Amino acid sequence: MHPIESERLRLRRIEPDRDALPMLALLNDPGFVRFIGDRNVHSEEQAREYIALRVLHSYALNGFGMYAIERLADGAWLGNAGLVRRDGLPGPDIGYAVLSEFAGQGYASEAARAVVAHARAGLGIEDLYGITDLDNVASGRILLGLGMQERGLIQLPGVDSPSRLYATPGAAEV
Repeated sequence: MHPIESERLRLRRIEPDRDALPMLALLNDPGFVRFIGDRNVHSEEQAREYIALRVLHSYALNGFGMYAIERLADGAWLGNAGLVRRDGLPGPDIGYAVLSEFAGQGYASEAARAVVAHARAGLGIEDLYGITDLDNVASGRILLGLGMQERGLIQLPGVDSPSRLYATPGAAEV
């Protein structure tokens, strides 16, 4: 995959050595833990393992995954965004997370738009899904801004509480 660029951002494949420390920071960011979950990753080595087992595995298995979000202006590592295959959903789920210090600046929305464009033009995927924590209103606004429609609540396998489900128009019902 070539990096995906938008007006202010570059999205590129995540690499264990290059991205372990910023990924560690993201996985322990209060917003990530609250709205996405505690991944129990607390060291640089655990972050490398997480990247290998979750991110690199997804690239190999699905041809897509989560990508590092970098700001074009200065190369700052802002978070990640991409596509995830999730049990209980018939198609890829769009995901995104930015470090709290970069929240509220439109980076998650911009990255999500770039992921949708890549899914359609680069991967030929039209039907996309999104899930949010019930209290994550900001993330829901991003998904609605992508043209997704709210589809109610879903209980995904292995997830303790229900999630709010979104999907692109025409995507299969869950």
